[in-house]
Amino acid sequence: MRLDKLLSNMGYGSRKEMKKWLKSGSVTVDGKPVKDGKHQVNPEKQTVSVNGEEVHYREFIYLMMNKPQGVISATEDGMHETVIDLIDPEYHLFEPFPVGRLDKDTEGFLLLTNDGGLSHDLLSPKKHVAKTYFARINGTVTEDDIKAFKEGVTLDDGYKTKPGELVILSAGETSEIELTITEGKFHQVKRMFQAVGKEVTFLKRRSMGPLELDQNLDPGEYRELTVEELTQLKNRSSK
Repeated sequence: MRLDKLLSNMGYGSRKEMKKWLKSGSVTVDGKPVKDGKHQVNPEKQTVSVNGEEVHYREFIYLMMNKPQGVISATEDGMHETVIDLIDPEYHLFEPFPVGRLDKDTEGFLLLTNDGGLSHDLLSPKKHVAKTYFARINGTVTEDDIKAFKEGVTLDDGYKTKPGELVILSAGETSEIELTITEGKFHQVKRMFQAVGKEVTFLKRRSMGPLELDQNLDPGEYRELTVEELTQLKNRSSK
């Protein structure tokens, strides 16, 4: 890529500011000053430095967030706070986006990245990537509901869902459940329970694929994926 683009993307300033760095000879490639911002570099094989400080290049970022309620799963919104608003500006340089959506009133596991290929694989219906949710339900969840979800239920628009694995944690006037599904239709979990005459009053995503939400993350907090987590995620998405 162009040298000035690399430096700009890594937060060393705008391209106009880069011209000043370059003109002064402060930017080196493999130890030699380079003054032309159009100079092509391979940041994975060459050493680029600014004022003697090596530029550590990376193309992609991967963040695990515990999305809080009241925040929109989008990159921008004219009226509401978004998940991008919650992350440090240093990550904004990478132009990350949420992988899939969680409703405004839903909390839990959300992956943010700028890796479009990984995002596509994780969201592709053909990949059958599992997502597990915890929910509180207004009404008694029964064995009949387990059977119905296993067979797939018909939503209000006539769409029949793929099989879902429903586990009853507690049953009563208010029930608590875990539900694992492999697709992500609009408001799907809520609509699946509506299809069996019940209402979701609280919803939290606990996992996506092989990754579980870090219990140390409070709502609104996030961290980068570990190397092991990223490897697990890429291995799962490539299947």
